[in-house]
Amino acid sequence: MSFVYRGLTAMMDHHTVTEAEADHQLQRLQQQTPRIQEVNDRPTRNGDEVVLDYAGFCDGVQFPGGTAQFQTLVLGSGTFIPGFEEQLLDKMPGEEVDVNVTFPEAYHSADLAGKAAVFKCKIHAIRIKSAYEMDDVFAKEVGGCENLTEMREKMRRSLQNYSDERSEMELQEVLIRKAADTLDFEPTEEQIQAEMDEQMQNLNAQLAQQGVNLEMYCKFMNTTEAQLRADTRNNAIASVRVQAAIEQIVTLENLEATQEDIGEAVAVIARQNRMTVEQLKPYYDAEFEAAVVRSVLTSKAMKLVRDEADVVLA
Repeated sequence: MSFVYRGLTAMMDHHTVTEAEADHQLQRLQQQTPRIQEVNDRPTRNGDEVVLDYAGFCDGVQFPGGTAQFQTLVLGSGTFIPGFEEQLLDKMPGEEVDVNVTFPEAYHSADLAGKAAVFKCKIHAIRIKSAYEMDDVFAKEVGGCENLTEMREKMRRSLQNYSDERSEMELQEVLIRKAADTLDFEPTEEQIQAEMDEQMQNLNAQLAQQGVNLEMYCKFMNTTEAQLRADTRNNAIASVRVQAAIEQIVTLENLEATQEDIGEAVAVIARQNRMTVEQLKPYYDAEFEAAVVRSVLTSKAMKLVRDEADVVLA
């Protein structure tokens, strides 16, 4: 079979986001976003969030780790050592307070355990948190919209864009795998093992973002690391074949990654990592640039296959 990457056929799923789905997402946002208001006409009380500076002293000497500026603290939460929060009650914004406490005998710092201390505090602000109503105030303060109708439409468009982008990515993945299936190429065992290694590394990274390690995950899934690795084999073979297909398309079509392409890709990476391009420069070495070039060429190859395909909307 000759390598075929033009004129492939595929079906593209398309979902039209409904107003009910937009409303559901708005309700989730409402639940996750408390309304925070500053209070200036009364003293602090339990349940208030205060914004304060503090500096801790033992025997008149300021100790390390006992200083903070514009720290937030919910009074009555029991976050700070016993006796601290109670002494910040009935205080006004701008007020300075000496908080006298004794560290617990079992305090984690042996240098402070059981010792008396004074924290010199300044209260900058008092805040209260409450739930938003699903109204125009919510739309203005959270959605940056004039009214709830505008916010609902903005949410619907956002969900629709996300759905369309996901469908497009899935379509391109289907098409490039179809193309790879026609390629006269068999991965070596070394290539397969290297791809399996990478997929396990990716799994580790994803688990770490959720605060879970591989051992915990295996226990939860009632499996072993060896079995997890073995389960990646078929997908690894398919991935290596796709990579080979992309390289073949790049060669046959004389695709190139221009400096403009590379610059745009680097700008996207910076935005995704909430950095400026300037902040990204220390990480930009030959290996980084090679990865960017591969990414650009992959995108171009997959776009070519997509543009040349016969696509039917589901």
